[in-house]
Formats: sequence, structure tokens, C-alpha cells
Amino acid sequence: MSGPIETGELPAVEDGPGRRRLALAAMLVPAAMLAVLLLRRVWDVDIFWQLKLGEIILAHGGPISREPFAALHLGEPLPAVGWLAQASMALVRRIGGWDALRLYDALCWLGGFWAVAAACRVRGASREAVALSLILVFMAALPTASIRPQSYAALCFGLLLALQRLRLRPLATVALGSLLLLLWQNLHPSVSVAALALGLQAAVGAVAWLRDRTRPLPLAPAVLTFVAIGAMFATPDGFSILSISATNAEMSLAIGASEWRPLWIESNWINAVPVLVTVAVAIGLLLRGRRSVDPFELLLALALFALTLTAYRFVLFWAIAMVPVIARAASWNSEPRDRHMPRWISFAAVAFVAVSLPLLAPTRFAPSLPLEALAHLKRQGLRGTIYADFPYGGAVIDMGWPAWRVAYDGRYYRYAREEWRYNGGIENGYVPLVDVIAKWHPAAFVIQEEHNAPLAGELARSRRWQRIYRGPDGVVVFVRRSR
Repeated sequence: MSGPIETGELPAVEDGPGRRRLALAAMLVPAAMLAVLLLRRVWDVDIFWQLKLGEIILAHGGPISREPFAALHLGEPLPAVGWLAQASMALVRRIGGWDALRLYDALCWLGGFWAVAAACRVRGASREAVALSLILVFMAALPTASIRPQSYAALCFGLLLALQRLRLRPLATVALGSLLLLLWQNLHPSVSVAALALGLQAAVGAVAWLRDRTRPLPLAPAVLTFVAIGAMFATPDGFSILSISATNAEMSLAIGASEWRPLWIESNWINAVPVLVTVAVAIGLLLRGRRSVDPFELLLALALFALTLTAYRFVLFWAIAMVPVIARAASWNSEPRDRHMPRWISFAAVAFVAVSLPLLAPTRFAPSLPLEALAHLKRQGLRGTIYADFPYGGAVIDMGWPAWRVAYDGRYYRYAREEWRYNGGIENGYVPLVDVIAKWHPAAFVIQEEHNAPLAGELARSRRWQRIYRGPDGVVVFVRRSR
């Protein structure tokens, strides 16, 4: 377990106008983080089917066991991955619309960072050091931020790390940790990251105890490690979550999803820059303040960085794990002497941003989402299967179900490898329009004409189909002429 921040031999910085301004700026960092998130566009394509599924879960009173969306899979068994997140986010949207959901999601996403930062402050880290750590890791993880159930994973992981740092009694730690782990896995299927963190903490604590028997045994993290392993299966999917997760990872790699691929591939180069900057700053701070290093914090950060290198999707967990590492290292030559700054300033600034920004800057959607095209199509009153590029499938579901079904959507685990190959054949012109029609009998097509050029070309030349919409981003909508 982490000890209090050690200070170096340099004298502490004295109070003064400059120090007070720096402390005030540090206190405003959380509000600035929230403002940045609220000003971003919604870009995640999967949140739409997640929300629609959440609405069905709310109406049903529990997880849905049969497929409702995919035209060729209707009635098949449906995994309950993230069912609690889907239901809760759908409820927030039902109550307050997209603006409320955007704020709620941002607070969950940032809550993971803020929780561990608050724990660092309780354990002795200076306000400025904590603010520096938040700025660095926030920029590193920002590309992953959008409205999505992964925000719950960030919150739960941050709460877990905070719980580890607070040094509560073992029984209290186990009780709170067990509840957190059970909720986590039903909100987002990533509690295996918690098992890694807890296992590392237990191992480091055991080594420390073997070297010095006066130190306490790491009972709480050891027990919670097994609880985390058990929580992986404490969902409606049970042990089948292993095969579901494996299929999702396999199909994600096959389809070329960049978040599942290494940090060094070309499509992740831009994302790698803030990650490498954070690593460079952290190394510099650690070299200056080596006596402040906590073995568990450093090992966890290294393990998650290794995972991030191989699959960019782990960057969010790595960024949260880096908060205590940087905060501890950056506090080595500065004692916190800013007690004269009221603590309510941070809370007031966050509250001001949370209330004002949704009113001043309503929710905006990324232009890559075909919302205008689908709104135009919905006015046509069509029913049936809408053949759309698979990233558009979620928006089709959210806007048109139950009148509309989809051929594909972003649930990689829903469709077999052969189906994804078939999709690739359509996009590359190997599968002609006549075969697509025979397979799905679509009522309409919603595709990006450059991405799906062969299919778009055949539709444009066909006498049986007419284009009724073309957006500035190249999204086209075709319906039958015989309507």
C-alpha cells in the first residue's frame, strides 16, 4: 500500500502571490477538464444501439436474451454485455435528453481520474503535483472520450485505485471493493483490469511482508483479487463472457478497429504523441525524485503501458494509473502549504461548468454520423431492413427500431467471421448488388459512397433504385423506385 509522499532535500516553496495564483490554477483544472469534454462532439457510433437496447431493457425490466436488431439473426441468443450501463444511460437520456446524458457521461469518465487524484491529495501529494498529473493523463486519454459505457470502467477503476490508497481496514476494503467489482463487470466487461491491479498489489505487499515481517499482510488485495476473478462471471452471461470477449477481440482485429491495434500503427500515431509526452515527463520526474517511487504504482503503470502499446484501448486505464505515479514524483520537492485556499473553489468551478455549458453549448454530433440522412429517410415512412455501412448501423437502430432492422452494426461479436468477410466483399466489389438484395431484401441503402464505391455505383446505375439524399460528407440514401 502506498505511503505518504516523501519530500526531497530542497526547501518548500513559501506562500506568496505567485504560489497562490498557481494553487488557484491547480484548483480549476478539474473544471477545465469537464469543459473540454462538454465541448467535444459525440462521435462514438455504438452508443446509439447501446441506448436503444437500454430502452428495451428498461421496458422489459431486465437484460434481453434474444436479438432484436440484426435482420438475419432475429431471435438468436443475445449477450448481455454491459446491460446495466445501457439501461442507466438510456434512463438518463429519457429524463434529460442528450445534454443530460453528455454531462452524466463526462462526470463518470472524469470521475475515475478525480477519485484517484483526491486519494493522492489525502495521502499527501501537493495540489500542484496532482493538477500536473491530471493535465498530462487527460491529454493522453482524451481521444477515447465520447459517450460510451467505457466511461463507467474509468470511474470504477479510479474508485478502485482510490480505495487502495486510502488504507481502510481490511474488512471495509473488501466489502466496498466487492460491491464495486460486481457493479463494474455489469456496467462494462473490463473487471479483468481490476484483477490485474489487485493481483499486483497483493504480490508487492507479500514481497514487502517477506522482507519485513512487521509490515501487514496484504489480505484485502489478495481477497479482492479472487473476488475480481469471480466477478468476471457474475453477469447474465456467466462463463460465456470468455468466448464473447474472445470473439469480439477477434472480429475487432479482423475488421481493423484501431483501438484494438498497437500504438505504433499509422492510424494510432496521432494518439501516441500525448502518451509518449506523458511517459517522457513521468520519467524525468521519477529520475529527480526516485525516493518517492511506490513499487505497486509503478508496476501497475508499466503493466498497463505494455497493454496500451499492444492495444490502444487500454490507454484509459493506463492514464488513470499514471495519476498517482506522476503526483508522487512531482511532489518530491514541494510541501503543500496552500491551506489558505478554500477547497470549495474546485467544487464551485465544476458545478458552474456543469450547469452553464450544456445551456450555452448544446450537444453536437460528429459529421461522420449519418443523422441527417437517417432523418430524411425516416420521413419516407419505410419499414424493413436498412442496409447501411456497419458504423451507421447503431444510428439506424436508435432512430428507426422496431420499424427498421439492420444488416450490420458495430457489435463485432454479433456477426461471424464469414459475415464480416462478406461485408468486405461488398465494399470491395466482389459481391454484386443483386446478391445483397437477395440476401437482405433491403428497403433502403444508407452508405458512404467513397467507402462503399462499388455498391454506390451499382445503385446509381440501377433503374430500380433512386437516390433521395446525398450529404456533404458523401452519405447517400437509396430507396426503390417502385415505391
